[in-house]
Amino acid sequence: MGENTESTTREALADFLRRRRDALSPEVVGLRTGQRRRTPGLRRDEVARLANMSTTYYERLEQGRGPQPSAAILAGLAGALRLAPDGRAYLYLLAGRTEPAGAKPDGVVDPELLSVMRAVAAASPAFVMDDLTTVAAQNELHTTLFGQIAGLPGREGNMLWRWFCSGRWRRTVLNSAEHQEAIGRNYVAYLRVVLAERGYDPDSAALVADLRGVSAEFSRMWDEHRVSRVPPPIMSVLDDRIGRLDFDYAVMTSTRSRQRMVSLHPVPGTLTQQRLAGLSYVPDDAVSTHR
Repeated sequence: MGENTESTTREALADFLRRRRDALSPEVVGLRTGQRRRTPGLRRDEVARLANMSTTYYERLEQGRGPQPSAAILAGLAGALRLAPDGRAYLYLLAGRTEPAGAKPDGVVDPELLSVMRAVAAASPAFVMDDLTTVAAQNELHTTLFGQIAGLPGREGNMLWRWFCSGRWRRTVLNSAEHQEAIGRNYVAYLRVVLAERGYDPDSAALVADLRGVSAEFSRMWDEHRVSRVPPPIMSVLDDRIGRLDFDYAVMTSTRSRQRMVSLHPVPGTLTQQRLAGLSYVPDDAVSTHR
């Protein structure tokens, strides 16, 4: 970012903070208004107190000075100024930060991801999971292939747990031991990034602790401290009804939640697409699950 651009952005941030402070009445944030006030909205010291920061630091922000605000500072300001989602996103943008995605309440699936998952159902097994890889929804083709995963109790609905702790799942994977090692490392490197994004919150820390307690393979890979956002490489699985299936991955991340949709696509040059089409003709009593 050039010096002129940075200066303009600082001025925009300062102006935004001043305007929002002036527009916010003390009653909205639970402050008394009995004494005469010289400002139409909140005072700087009141915003600073509500945002859990020093008045001096806040004043510097309104003056377009000081260091780049941290994510914690921005979260405090967004709460203190009672910013709506668009205002909160704009605040992070002006400060040069990425707004942390919010978590959807338990059982709530991002509607945009759900719509795309259903749209690809005819040709691609797909599912929606949160950032810790707990499955929230599956399309019909994914459920037919891999059984019901969404809504399973405890860790059974978590893809990382199924990879490192479920012998049944790994026995269906046809990739070589070396390739499976690469897939596992990719999962762990992804989880490392998510933990940092979540600020090492209790949910993510508990998942790591549980995995370390059960899987020596996971513990070994975790201690390597690799990081990556790249999806796992091509995976091949054996389905008892239709044979070998070779899948590549695509991941669609929500801009409004911590959820993402994973769709599996037949690898070109394999028989996967034809074999998936054959699932439509498999009798109901032949459908099995992999858990």
